[in-house]
Amino acid sequence: MWTIITTIIAGAIIGVLARLVMPGRQAMPWWLTVVVGVVAVLIGYFIAGLFHVASTPGVDWIRWGISLVVCIILVGLTAALYPRIRGGSTA
Repeated sequence: MWTIITTIIAGAIIGVLARLVMPGRQAMPWWLTVVVGVVAVLIGYFIAGLFHVASTPGVDWIRWGISLVVCIILVGLTAALYPRIRGGSTA
């Protein structure tokens, strides 16, 4: 149960950080930021596992960096596609 809660919290933090790094305004709701962040954290953990950097002693900065980069990419894609899916304008 704690793994799910910590993954949601980590996803929210990574999502917010990704939106802060992205220039301009992203037209997407806060809950979608959390969902994108959780997906990015899971993908980042998977990629870190592929490169065998997922279980280092201390804070896994490489794993968090990978998750942040993945989240920045996903936030950019989601922010570009979300208004079109909802039927609004991209401006």
